[in-house]
Amino acid sequence: MTTPGASAEMPPGEPDELENALSHLQCVLVARRALANPEGVTWQQYDVLEMLRIRGPLMPSALSTALGVSRQTISKALRVLKDLGLVGQATAGADRRELTTFLTEEGRSFLARVAHQRRENARTVTAAFTPAERALFTELCGRATAAIEALSGDDTSLRAAASPPSR
Repeated sequence: MTTPGASAEMPPGEPDELENALSHLQCVLVARRALANPEGVTWQQYDVLEMLRIRGPLMPSALSTALGVSRQTISKALRVLKDLGLVGQATAGADRRELTTFLTEEGRSFLARVAHQRRENARTVTAAFTPAERALFTELCGRATAAIEALSGDDTSLRAAASPPSR
């Protein structure tokens, strides 16, 4: 028996209301993102595009470090993104083996389309909440994100990858 105000224990393996709410929100957001992503760009490929948008042209080794993935993983992502015409590569300096990766116009257009969808989602949520609810939701999203990032044991690499470079 539970006391008033206390939540009932869920049977092992059964999701609680918060888990269900997070799962449903994730499903809705992924479905909405799919509308703006007919190319089928994966999350990892999207991260590469966003990193190039934020930091400008980068060598694959810098992308690998910034995103915390292997060079092989970056090479695979870049191959697909090049085939889609979303990124290009050019030699960097005297060593013709070194390539700098950059966003193409098609890549910028793709990111703009996805950003439009994200802004539309934000406008919809803004209209559904009062100013106080929006502030609380924003705060809670930040706290939830920080808690989930901390699961990796080193959330600084995730934050560094998502933050613009300091000048």
